[in-house]
Amino acid sequence: MPLPQSLEEAISQAQVSTKAAIADGRGRLQVELLFPELKVMPVAQQFLPAFEDLGNKLRVYFPDAGAAALARRDWGEKPYAIRGISDMNAAIQPDEEMLLFVEPSSVEVQAVEQLCQEALDRSVVLLNPRMEDIAIIGIGYAGRQLRERFLNTFESCYYIRPLDGAAVFRAYPSPWQVWVEKGDTYELLAETPSKPVGEALDRLLAGENAESSSLEGTAPRRRGLLASMQQFLRALSQ
Repeated sequence: MPLPQSLEEAISQAQVSTKAAIADGRGRLQVELLFPELKVMPVAQQFLPAFEDLGNKLRVYFPDAGAAALARRDWGEKPYAIRGISDMNAAIQPDEEMLLFVEPSSVEVQAVEQLCQEALDRSVVLLNPRMEDIAIIGIGYAGRQLRERFLNTFESCYYIRPLDGAAVFRAYPSPWQVWVEKGDTYELLAETPSKPVGEALDRLLAGENAESSSLEGTAPRRRGLLASMQQFLRALSQ
């Protein structure tokens, strides 16, 4: 799957990747579109139609009752429930098959974890989660325990993060990819089985190919690929 050239294309790719992962039995998934200043409410509104055929078997959670009420007002009547995570009527219903959490933060992590435990074998999707805020969940043992017990049970089925002249990208079932600017084009620098972060990402961007990279014959993408993203980011900041 190529890098998207617009937010709408990214959301469409995220829908396809999420459906494919669910069809393959992946039960806990993350969708992350990490554009600065991105408003998640319209992203969720565009993402959800791909799953509306579930009807009342789908449940959508927002971090609080106010955000849920705003979505119900702006989106109009929907066949699925829209609730705040801590609402009194937030309990999962027996016939529900998929739960979508919209931008849950580390403040709600315990409530989200509890709902996920109650979800059993239902599909759970986190859309742009913000649950690894070190300032809140802490560092050291407490933070590590949280990641090992809960956050690490989720797989990124769609991820895009623009960098300065580069991008980190993953669309299930493809591996993680790092794209970089090369003159008038953007080229696929590396593919890795796990998310490239920290020093591993720095090494790749410095030109050190990962051992798992297998990129011979990969066609470069035209320069407008990420340039359109940068235009989008500038528009968001105005």
